[in-house]
This record gives sequence, structure tokens and C-alpha cells, in this order.
Amino acid sequence: MDHKPEGMLMGTAENQRLISSAEGLLEALEKDITLEARALICTSSHDLIVALPCASAVIPREEAALGIAEGTTRDIAIISRVNKPVCFKVREININDDGSVSAVLSRRAAQEECMREYISGLRRGDIIEARITHLEQFGCFVDIGCGLPSLIPIDAISVSRISHPSDRFHCGQLIRAVVKSNENGRVCLTHKELLGTWEENAERFSAGEAVPGIVRSVEEYGIFVELAPNLAGLAEPRENISQGERVSVYIKAILPDKMKIKLVIVDVCEDIADIPKPEYFITEGHISEWRYSVPGSDKEIVSRFDL
Repeated sequence: MDHKPEGMLMGTAENQRLISSAEGLLEALEKDITLEARALICTSSHDLIVALPCASAVIPREEAALGIAEGTTRDIAIISRVNKPVCFKVREININDDGSVSAVLSRRAAQEECMREYISGLRRGDIIEARITHLEQFGCFVDIGCGLPSLIPIDAISVSRISHPSDRFHCGQLIRAVVKSNENGRVCLTHKELLGTWEENAERFSAGEAVPGIVRSVEEYGIFVELAPNLAGLAEPRENISQGERVSVYIKAILPDKMKIKLVIVDVCEDIADIPKPEYFITEGHISEWRYSVPGSDKEIVSRFDL
């Protein structure tokens, strides 16, 4: 199967067919098919009760996540799944005396298959899908397949510096990312390489334009304003401007040889709550090397993956 972050399988016609009847669950058991449904309750013993149209279903605690039985995964990995999709393999089906159906499921088995058949084969530079699961000051955690976690450090999210990953992402969001390392199944990701080089981003702007931006840093010598996640310019100093404010700026000059954009802040704008979706210049395949810097520039910013 194509191992995806949790939630991407649940709405498919085949998944709905198999979880909707005892015959479908039996087929999934016999063919070892991974299914998805929503976790309703985490019990006091940390078993997960799963919503199936045709049966009462439970994922026992030790089957709820890879590493729980070994003590290498904390129970928060189970508790945090309530009211969210979970993947699973069917492990047991019982017809009760009253004719009702009950099932025992294993999320761990689905994750073991994902690790064996997908994650173990990921190489540095591979572009993959991921779903944001939670945000921390130092970076964001993502699901890279069947609920298995990975990390994007904050400095790998974009070239333009941000104060917190929530400046870019929200929980539940599907994104693309690049495999930075894969050591014994522990995958670390990077994101900025998909957001374009300095030149690719600068080509979207022209001197003389007035455009929106976000203040990312206020210094004595000027104010750094983000025009795009991988592009910022320096505006002349101005009073009463704070980090994080949305502004409109006038582009005085674009200097490719120095990788600089000179700006003037025109006005402070009303804050916009929505976080725009990332605009990717690359969406699939493999990256061997990504060079952000302009050719011949004194400042070299390069990511090399095929080492």
C-alpha cells in the first residue's frame, strides 16, 4: 500500500467499504489490509475505542503505537489520538451471542509495516508528504506515515527567520518536506528547500512595486521584512514598528549580485489571522543539491543531500 499520514485513507471508497461490514473486516483480516477510522475514546487503561459502522472495536494499549510495549514511546501518543483518525490492522473478529460484532485492532502492526516497507527505504533528499501534528518552540512534529513521527527544526522551515513554527503552520496541515537524515528509522526533515531559491523568489517582485510583508526583525540599522517565506528585504528604520506586524512596503531596489532588496515601509496593516499555504517550487521526487544563493554571490547557502 501507499503509506500516508493518518487521515488520508479514511475517506476513500475502499476503506469505507471494508469498515462498514463484518464481511469487509474479515476481508481486511485475511488480506492484511491497513484501514482507518476515528478514535472515539481513550480509556483509563489507555485502550483506544474506535468508531466502526459495523462493530464495537478496540485497540489495546500495547497495540496502540509502536514502542508502547517496549517503553520507548510515551502514552501521550495514544491519548492524543482521541477524535482523530487512526490506522490499524484487523487482528480478531467476534460474533457475540446477540449477533453484534466486536473487533480487536492493532495500530502497532500498521506502523510496523509502514516502517518496514516505506520509512526504512527513505533516502536523504527524498520529497515526502507529512501532516503537522504539534508545534513546539524548537520546531514542528509531523506524521510521515501511519502516525509515525518526524521533526522539522525551526531553522529548517524557511530561509526567512520566524519566532515560532505557528508563523508558518497549523496542526493538521498537510505539507511537503525533504528527508534530511534517516538513521535507524529516525527521520529528520527539512522544508525550506521546497520554497524556492533567492532568485526564483525575487523574480516575483519588481522595483517600484508596493507589496505586503511581515516584520521579522527590528534592528538599529533597519527592519527586516519578509516578502515570501524564502525572501526578506531590509527597510529603512522607522519608529513604532514591532516584530510580527504586517506592513505594506515600497520596493526601492532589487540587487541580485548582493542578494539584497531595499524597502521602505509605507504603512502598518490590519493583522490577518489566516496562515497562507506554502507555495512549493518542487513538490515531488528527489533533490540531490539545492543552492539558495545567486551564482557568484559571496554568501553561499547550499543544502547537499547526496553525500
